Amino acid sequence: MFWYRLYTSLGKYSLVGTTVKAQNKLPEHLLADEEHVYVKGQRSYIATTVSSECILGTEVSRSASEEDLTESYGVFIKEAINVNPTYSPITINTDGWFATKKSWKAIAKKIAIIECFLHGFIKIRDRAVKKLSPVFREISDKVWDCYKAETKRSFSQRMRRIKQWAIKNVPESVMKEKLLELCSNCRKWTKFYDFPKSYRTSNALDRLMKLMSRHVFIHQWFHSTIKKATLNIRAYALIYNFAPSNPATIRKYKGKKSPAERLNGFSYHDNWLQNLLISASLGGYRVRKL
Repeated sequence: MFWYRLYTSLGKYSLVGTTVKAQNKLPEHLLADEEHVYVKGQRSYIATTVSSECILGTEVSRSASEEDLTESYGVFIKEAINVNPTYSPITINTDGWFATKKSWKAIAKKIAIIECFLHGFIKIRDRAVKKLSPVFREISDKVWDCYKAETKRSFSQRMRRIKQWAIKNVPESVMKEKLLELCSNCRKWTKFYDFPKSYRTSNALDRLMKLMSRHVFIHQWFHSTIKKATLNIRAYALIYNFAPSNPATIRKYKGKKSPAERLNGFSYHDNWLQNLLISASLGGYRVRKL
C-alpha cells in the first residue's frame, strides 16, 4: 500500500500544467472520448482528452450524461486556463456521442466539433456480413478514396458518386443503410476542411486509450471510490507522458524520449522520473490551485 499511495499521489498534480511548460505549447486541436470502466462494479467512464501524443485529461465520470461529462472534461479546461488564462481550443474531434458534443460546447462555446470519419466507416464495416464481403471491399476502396479528397468540393462530389453507385449496386442490407447514412451526412465530414490542422479521425486518441485499457485491466478495474480511481488514472497519464517511448520512436524523433519532451522541445533532466518531478513543481500549477 505504501507504493500504491506513492504512485497515486502523482494524480494530484495538474496534468496540463505538469506536461505543458509554455503557454504557446497548449494545443489548439484536441481529441476526446470516454473509456468504459467499472468502479466497485458500477459502470463508469474515463473522460479522456488527448493532443500532441500526450494525455492531457483523464477524469472518471459516474455516467455518460451531459452533466457528468461536462464536469469531468471541465477539469482539463480549468488546468489549461491555469497555464494560459486566455486559452480557448479551436476544434475537438469526437466519435459523435451526443453527450460528449454537448458537454464540450458547454465548456468551450466557440469550439468546433469535428466528428471522426473513421467511426462513420466502422459503422459500415461492422454490418458487413460474410456474404457481402466482395461488395464491402469495393465500398471500402471508394470510401477511403473519398477521404483522400483535397478540397471540400472534391469530397462532396465523390460522396454523391458513392451514393449513386450504392443505390444501384449494393444489395439491400443494414450495411447499405449505413453507407447511405454516411453519404447523407456529407456536410458533417466536410467541416474538417475549414480547420485543416485539426484531427480528422480519432486514431491518435485510440492508440493511447488501448494502452489505458490495458492498465485498467491489469489493475482488475477499480475497487474504491471515483476520487481514488481518478487519482490512479491521472497518475498513469502523467507517467505515460514522461516515460521513455520505445527505441524506434525515440530514433524517429531524433533522440526526444517522451511525449512531453517532444511536445515541449526539451527536458529538465535525463532521468524521466526526475524530469517529471521537476516539471511538477508547485503541483504543476502556475498560480493558486483552483
